Amino acid sequence: MRRMMLSICCISMFLIAAFAFAQAPDYSQLDGKPYDPAIEPHIDMFIRSWKQSMPRHIFGSLIERDIFTESDGDPMRPKAEGAVLTSLKRLSHGTLNAHTTTAPSKLETEQIVFYIYKGKGTITAGKKTADLYEGIGVLMPPGLEFTMTNTGDEPLTMYLIGEPVPQGFATKKEMVVRDENILTPASSNVHWTHIYKLLFGKDHGLATLAGMGPVWFDPMTMGQPHSHGEGVEEIWFALKGDIVILLGKQIRELPPGAAYKIPPNGLTPHATINVTDEPLKLFWLMRVP
Repeated sequence: MRRMMLSICCISMFLIAAFAFAQAPDYSQLDGKPYDPAIEPHIDMFIRSWKQSMPRHIFGSLIERDIFTESDGDPMRPKAEGAVLTSLKRLSHGTLNAHTTTAPSKLETEQIVFYIYKGKGTITAGKKTADLYEGIGVLMPPGLEFTMTNTGDEPLTMYLIGEPVPQGFATKKEMVVRDENILTPASSNVHWTHIYKLLFGKDHGLATLAGMGPVWFDPMTMGQPHSHGEGVEEIWFALKGDIVILLGKQIRELPPGAAYKIPPNGLTPHATINVTDEPLKLFWLMRVP
């Protein structure tokens, strides 16, 4: 009798747990239904490369090409490819030609993270000067005059992440410089395989984003397919390697220079897949409402 009662209790607990799970589904669970274009996001609107954009000059001589721009309507149904940003002002690619210096400039309605990808140079803001090379991140707050110089014979290339500054937010009084090359990985097993370094977080001066940094994937590995809560703005851009991504229920290649945003419905899974014998490198950033 005692064994029977114990078995009944165990079965009852299992059924209660299963019912509770069914009533409150986990955002990380995958949808088993076939793809339905009538109700699911058009993921190609959320994938874009800077190579698809026309160049323009900012800060005098920095050549900028858009990757993602601000949304001009329904965040789930962009009117134009790449017009998907809801909490950021820009994600773009920048090039400063050899032996060129930008004009003295100040930011007003945003602060920008410059993430250096190739080349070498310097950046000066206020009384502070820092060297620029691959893996350096610079958070430039508004109201601080700065210049950037390419000291090499090759283009200085970078990514620009523009973050709005909410009213009342206490911005940094000087630029913040971080070097990923000397940072210790924050984790090597998030979502199975993400090898991640925190380049900037709230403690370093981010106003709206929760964090950002480079992520590596070892050969023949993939990240756990998962989704996030509704309204989360998460973006990845590709830096090195032959990258394949799962976004929603489809597979896409993500060449270096391209980025993707997870459609913010809380139901669209994503994962990075490495089917090569070399490590992959991407850059991640996220805002949680």
